Amino acid sequence: MRRALLFLPPILVGVAALAACVESPRQPSPRQPARSAQRPVKAPRADVRQCLSMLGAQQAVFTPVEDRYYGNSCSTVGTVKLAALNTDNATVTVTGLGPATCAVATPFAAWARYGVDRAALQILGSRVVKIETFGSYSCRNVAGTSRRSGHATANAIDVSGFVLGDGRHITILADWNGGTPAERRFLRTVHDSACKRFGTTLGPAYNAAHANHLHLEADGADFCR
Repeated sequence: MRRALLFLPPILVGVAALAACVESPRQPSPRQPARSAQRPVKAPRADVRQCLSMLGAQQAVFTPVEDRYYGNSCSTVGTVKLAALNTDNATVTVTGLGPATCAVATPFAAWARYGVDRAALQILGSRVVKIETFGSYSCRNVAGTSRRSGHATANAIDVSGFVLGDGRHITILADWNGGTPAERRFLRTVHDSACKRFGTTLGPAYNAAHANHLHLEADGADFCR
């Protein structure tokens, strides 16, 4: 380098020396890209979009949930988070509910309005203001079998009780057999109404595992117990 600089004019010598001291810009590491690409948001399938439109037409308060796959045949695909349901003259809140498929949320909204709220008013003289649940999604099998439950795909809802506008709290466990005649009639009426809207409806009369809830599943079956 020194030998080459001897033959350059003085001003060029300084430029050459300065250039030798400046680092070239570092290139991004191939393992750490300079800018990470955003994951594209997948649009719902056509059937899910149609279902969401139907659910909205029922004036349900809900938020679509991103599709998730958990392995072992468990997933939450085409699901929503239900916050409340609007009935004839009131808003019914829903507690304990996680992601539920739009396919089960839509008949659930109709059932709450026509099968539950109206039955409560006619039989008990008060409207329903809250529906309590044990949830929807749970990666598990049907009890006592190796077959996946409808809960493994968030396609079922377990209803445990109801709160009325006059403050009464009616539960499946305490009042299916132990409630007043009117309360027992109300619970059996909402059970029978569910059988007309869901593929599978199971209650305390089915087995001991359902002594404290109604299992409502949108599976296209015709099974009411």
